Amino acid sequence: MKINIHGDKIEVTSAIKEHIENKMAKLERYLEQPDAVEAKVIIRVKGISQTIEITLPTTKFTLRAEESHGDLYAATDLVIDKLERQIVKNKERLKKVKSTEPIGFIMDFDTEEDNVQKIVRRKTIESKPMDEEEAILQMELLNHDFFVFKNIDEECVSVVYIRKDGSYGIIDMK
Repeated sequence: MKINIHGDKIEVTSAIKEHIENKMAKLERYLEQPDAVEAKVIIRVKGISQTIEITLPTTKFTLRAEESHGDLYAATDLVIDKLERQIVKNKERLKKVKSTEPIGFIMDFDTEEDNVQKIVRRKTIESKPMDEEEAILQMELLNHDFFVFKNIDEECVSVVYIRKDGSYGIIDMK
């Protein structure tokens, strides 16, 4: 697995890099083709809190997890454990994903609380038609509140989201 580590307001030392690589090696056993995977790791510092975010795109699904802690090494351990739990929890559902194309729609918006409205980030994403169950799985794997996808059943663009009561809602755009 190729690991791209980027530090935001922090210098990524060789010790940090080695610790992250050793911990991520634990996830390789779950991947069909670990050499084809390019993981993206972003480390951020805000005050005394250190955050690590890992995005792991594979051919069938995309995993994403983020953890904050006062200690970067502890945050790394927590985020790797979170990714492993996501894989184990969704193991059966992930087996049902039949496509070999990458699943898109990684939505990560940065927002600023200014009175001036402006676009601060734009992403171009690949998408493939999928059913509602697969979209829910992707939303959960990415740990997002909503997910936009091409709905294969309704033949339109749809948004699946988590409702306040924990159930799911679908918005179809025809």
